[in-house]
Amino acid sequence: MAKWSHGGRLAGAHWKGETRALDPSRRSPCAAHPTPTFDRGRVYRRCGCRDDHRRQLGTTCPRLTADPHHGTWAFAVDTPPVGSHRRTVRRAGFPDELQAHIALRRFNEGLALCVITDPRQRTGEYLRDWLAAAELRLKPTTMARYRAYVEQDLVPALGTVPLIDLTREHLRAFVTAQLRKGRGKVTVHRIMATISSALSSAVTDGRLARNPAKPPILPRPASAPRRLWTEEQTARFLRFTHVTDPLYADLAELMIGTGIRKGEALALHWDDVHLPERVFFVRATLSVIDNNRLLLTAPKTRTSKAWVALSDRVASALDDRAGTRAFGNITDSGGYVFHRHGRPLHPKNVLDRFHLLCDKAGVPRIALHDLRHLTASFATAAGVPPPVISKTLRHRTLSTSANIYTDLTFLAARAAVDAVAWTLDNADRSLLGRAVCRARRPWHQHPRPHRQLPAHQHTQTDGPTTPWPMWPGDHRATTS
Repeated sequence: MAKWSHGGRLAGAHWKGETRALDPSRRSPCAAHPTPTFDRGRVYRRCGCRDDHRRQLGTTCPRLTADPHHGTWAFAVDTPPVGSHRRTVRRAGFPDELQAHIALRRFNEGLALCVITDPRQRTGEYLRDWLAAAELRLKPTTMARYRAYVEQDLVPALGTVPLIDLTREHLRAFVTAQLRKGRGKVTVHRIMATISSALSSAVTDGRLARNPAKPPILPRPASAPRRLWTEEQTARFLRFTHVTDPLYADLAELMIGTGIRKGEALALHWDDVHLPERVFFVRATLSVIDNNRLLLTAPKTRTSKAWVALSDRVASALDDRAGTRAFGNITDSGGYVFHRHGRPLHPKNVLDRFHLLCDKAGVPRIALHDLRHLTASFATAAGVPPPVISKTLRHRTLSTSANIYTDLTFLAARAAVDAVAWTLDNADRSLLGRAVCRARRPWHQHPRPHRQLPAHQHTQTDGPTTPWPMWPGDHRATTS
């Protein structure tokens, strides 16, 4: 057993440079550092009592020898030198000698892998380390938002709390303080989601037994009601912008006609557009970092990178963009479809210009992303099945579309029960020669006109214009 002198240094051994080891036959995987042994370090008892000059007594307090319950246990261990500097890590606050030995053992095990697993690491230090590790897998825009939340909100409030001492009460007090300052619930929820992700990584790595941020302290705020344009308002906006600003008219035609996201439309290149085949490929999205740096990143989800079909109307709008390219506005055939002098449009400028055009066209202001919701709204009103709409919008699952467009699924639910009632009425007509109750014709047999008529002006018919489609194995009811 190696013996340690006062202060945690191994007696008779000294660090000289970065290549000398205690045992030349035992080398660390890090060639520049000696192999740490698991018996390195010392465990001792100390207290926080002070003398007449207000200096802590530490290990020299006379009560430590008289009272076995006085003070707390601690350990001290030397870390491999960085350059010519050696650092001794001391951690205290353990309730008994066994817990201090366990913490020292874990520290030495991490040190053998050239990782300093500080058992009393502060939350702020851990969050910065977590950000450095997450940078390899997160998108730059996500990293910028996480870094802002960590440096501006979490570290000032919780950075000095040891990670293992962080409790749900700390997080609840942080949420309460943020809401009292006037921070929005959506912003606070995103901050808490950030620290919850970091603490989940700590649980996975064995640093914490459980995540104190789960279940969420602040529930996810409900989405604000969407205000979408009607068919007439959409047509009015498109007619106006085609005359006043053809660039934004074609951009709106593309987003409404295909349901792609704003960043995907602004990142679209001519190399990915195939007008003869009436398709284009979503390859990237235009993102903004710190509101001043544009960057092409991967689409939002894996299913977002896919081929998208073009209608004749949208293909005509893109053909207009290709015509402007032929007049020499840009020289690169693979350049951006929507641009100013060859450079992509800044999303903030696009939103400002879009709202200005809304005011001039006399339609309500909506977000650019709401043009994607218009696609789902018009397709649902036209009788397109929800699974087809979900695939058109390139959602990962059908439940994603149902959760986002809850108000639109009500139309599909109404159509489903109407279809069941219409099927039963057909059976009644076959058996009795008349319908017991008057059910509405299913939506796929009665396409919705472009302009809805009041209910009292609808033409009433006794029977369906086309028969209800039969599934394999079905048969019509007949009289005996």
